[in-house]
Amino acid sequence: MQPTTAGERADPAGWDVARPQRPSRMPGVTMAGFQVPGPLAGGLRVVPHPAVMLALTFGAGGPVVDDGTGRQQRGSLVAGLGFGLGGAVRVWGEDVGCVQVRLSPVVARAALGASPADLDGAVPLDDLWGRETARLSEQLGDITSWEERFAFLDAVLLSRCREKAPVDPEVAWAWGRIVASRGLVRVDRLAAELGWSRKRLWSRFHAQTGLPPKRAAKLVRFDHAAHRLVAGVGAARVAADGGYTDQSHLNRDVMAFTGVTPSTVAGEPFLTVDDRAWTGHVGRKRLANRSSAPEGEHQATTGAAGRQPPVGLRGLRRGVRTGDPQRQPALLDEAP
Repeated sequence: MQPTTAGERADPAGWDVARPQRPSRMPGVTMAGFQVPGPLAGGLRVVPHPAVMLALTFGAGGPVVDDGTGRQQRGSLVAGLGFGLGGAVRVWGEDVGCVQVRLSPVVARAALGASPADLDGAVPLDDLWGRETARLSEQLGDITSWEERFAFLDAVLLSRCREKAPVDPEVAWAWGRIVASRGLVRVDRLAAELGWSRKRLWSRFHAQTGLPPKRAAKLVRFDHAAHRLVAGVGAARVAADGGYTDQSHLNRDVMAFTGVTPSTVAGEPFLTVDDRAWTGHVGRKRLANRSSAPEGEHQATTGAAGRQPPVGLRGLRRGVRTGDPQRQPALLDEAP
């Protein structure tokens, strides 16, 4: 691995980036494929994201994830919500091939067989899936097209989700509300609408997603703000639209999550590649022109994740338990 030099960063322009032609059969699951010829110059800074990250590698090369403290993970791995906090985590490697899966915390426990709360930074996938990890990597390498790789992994994840218990429907509903509001909903309001105490919501949500609800909301708010910065929106407007008290508040938040300023984060390859990589990701032009309206103005399109109190939780509970996508599309929405 080469040390980072000033101004040096990975350049995604030459990467082979692929995304599925059709969405996953499991709501809350999105995928992208990456093949990086040559080395990742300067390392790829990992920017925290409101999803559990699953990376399955294949081929001769392989990524090395360095958390900045000297601890490294090689090969296929899984990382919890907001992995990369502080900006010290970098990905190195040469001739890297992988499929990255973003899992909503609502389905992550079922897909992985372990709670996101049990993930300590990046964890080797071997620790969760054992020998199946090597088998999956070999099969991904044998498959010759991205679309076939995506379909293969989709079948694997769908099978695993059917076999494992998902999160409580109340937790799924709370996550949907946080996403629908772009992180602006108040935790005490969530608790009141559920008929829970703040302490109960904090405990259940943290245990099943890996973050307490307030930190999860801050992560969702940051993610939306970061992508607006990438889209070319000025920091002052992003701060005003995104629920920050002022531009200094935004600057502190971006620094806390990434270790760099808003102007620097706007050029981070981890973010700039999103338009190419992620199905359903809002394009730069559309995102730049879209303001963060107050929470109540978004509810017409949020369905079960909207403002209405969860009076139908019994029906939602059946949908979450059976994994029926028709009963839970808004609950499993992954990211703003």
